[in-house]
Amino acid sequence: MNTTASPAPTENTASRRFRAYRVLEKQRESDVITSFVLEPVYGVVPSYQPGQYLVFRLEIDGQTVLRNYSVSGDPDCTDRLRISVKHEKAPAGLSVADGLASSYLHQQVQPGDVLSAAGPMGEFVLDESSQRPVVLLSGGVGQTPLLAMLHRLLKHSQRKVSVIHACDNSTVHAFADEMRELAAQREGVQLYFCYRNPTEDDEQAGLHHVAGLITREQLQHWLPLDDYEFYLCGPSAFMQSNYGVLRSLGVARERIHYEFFGPATVLENTLAGDVAASVVQPEQSGAGPEVLGSAIASASEPESPAVVDETATAATQTVTFLPDGRQAQWHEDCPSLLDLAEETGLSPDFNCRAGLCNTCMCTLVSGEVDYFEEPLDPVPEGKVLLCCSRPRGPVAVELP
Repeated sequence: MNTTASPAPTENTASRRFRAYRVLEKQRESDVITSFVLEPVYGVVPSYQPGQYLVFRLEIDGQTVLRNYSVSGDPDCTDRLRISVKHEKAPAGLSVADGLASSYLHQQVQPGDVLSAAGPMGEFVLDESSQRPVVLLSGGVGQTPLLAMLHRLLKHSQRKVSVIHACDNSTVHAFADEMRELAAQREGVQLYFCYRNPTEDDEQAGLHHVAGLITREQLQHWLPLDDYEFYLCGPSAFMQSNYGVLRSLGVARERIHYEFFGPATVLENTLAGDVAASVVQPEQSGAGPEVLGSAIASASEPESPAVVDETATAATQTVTFLPDGRQAQWHEDCPSLLDLAEETGLSPDFNCRAGLCNTCMCTLVSGEVDYFEEPLDPVPEGKVLLCCSRPRGPVAVELP
């Protein structure tokens, strides 16, 4: 019998329902980024942790589109919140359309309009229990969740903060003045702006610290030896490059927190063998004199074969993906069945990765699953949402 189990209702259930927000202000932050200041039509602004995002449900030309946008304002503001959206334009020379949702928001949505959004949600949040110094490392519009973190850090802690932001030049650099004002509020905050292609005006005005891409040498110069917490967010190429640099410098995985709307293995694969090491063996740290972080990952030794029946364990953890019959072993480091499918080389359809849109719904052929996030709508019998479920024993699912 195919069964599923959902968690008992929690305080978070309400945040997974869509609610109406009125646009109060529309603010141009740069040539490509616009902010939208929102207030709930009913009730109050839901509390959120710095780094979380809202899932917007937009009705565009007769179709429903879901997009995730991080909250970029001050989390202490209780009457309104802010999201900031990059207008995703088609690359020059390619006959493809501009981004559907971002074009709609930039070109059509105006103050007074009402938008529908669920949330806040997301696990990419500031660890406020830590006293370690913080590095906020962003590229392009990836600075939006980190900006909310910066607001919180400056108001509620004395931790040292290094803000490193990379973009093309000042024309696309959003929030530069806001970051300078925030950094001036107290000691212990350093800003570093990297412009890949600075303009002549940028050079003359000294609006950036370095030209070109962020390098290993720059990170070593800006960040003296310490036990940092890194928060990383940006475009895919930026994420891959800088995640790889940090790991090659000996920064432990658990010290690198990141927001990445895609398979996490894309980042882990930037260093050969990293995925395998994180799944089947403890990490072997070879930190030398280039190490930035003094805290190196400590993994438990693998359990003795005398304690663990590996054959029995594998049998209870086998996930079969149909129709091709590909199999994978479930491991506790894997967030969801969707992530496991991606690790196996499959590419299931998905959108929200949060149990809201049903895009990743497929057939549960056999076995049982648990939902670690309650789906927005009840899942039909014999179906499963890959993005928010984990197997409870052997499972077979059929992808569309």
